[in-house]
Amino acid sequence: SDLPSRRGWGRRMPKCAVYLGSSLGSSVDYRKAVEDLAVSLASRNLGLVYGGSTNGLMGLLADASIKRCVEVTGVIPRSLLELELAHPGLHRLIVVDSMHERKTKMFEEADMFVAMPGGIGTMEELLEVLTWAQLDFHRKPVGLLNTRGYYKPLLAMLQHSVNEGFMKEEYLSYIVAGNDPEDLFTKLAKYNPVRVQKISKL
Repeated sequence: SDLPSRRGWGRRMPKCAVYLGSSLGSSVDYRKAVEDLAVSLASRNLGLVYGGSTNGLMGLLADASIKRCVEVTGVIPRSLLELELAHPGLHRLIVVDSMHERKTKMFEEADMFVAMPGGIGTMEELLEVLTWAQLDFHRKPVGLLNTRGYYKPLLAMLQHSVNEGFMKEEYLSYIVAGNDPEDLFTKLAKYNPVRVQKISKL
């Protein structure tokens, strides 16, 4: 199978949380990557969990996923309902009271995480679930869709952190990167990071 292990999921459809921009970005390649990701979700019978918006790449992913019969769950803070224009066509829209609750709920709903190109919020969400993996709060797969090499600087920064002695090299294995959705999901299916048993004191 091209899916990560289904053990523990029972009969519930596994879901992939996708973090991505509320802007479209400067290249049509980002929009194509969204379409391709929706195809990959559908072909693997994966549900989508995302931030619930109609804006930018977020809205395009929801539309493309719904078109391909992917079950879509949106999670949006009450204060951003009007600002972000919550998508009206989702299978399920969860309204929460804060950004913190939004991230927590997306984490709880998802069985794996994928970050597409996006801004500060996207990177913050990605780094948070990566931090939680480092702390062994979860063992869910974490991936980057590296369209147009967008995350090359971030991956270089993580390596720099290792080189400078602020991060264990094993933690680099906690995140996998793919140039396109098929490449990424193939790698996520083999997700097997080198676990660090305990965190050393600084």
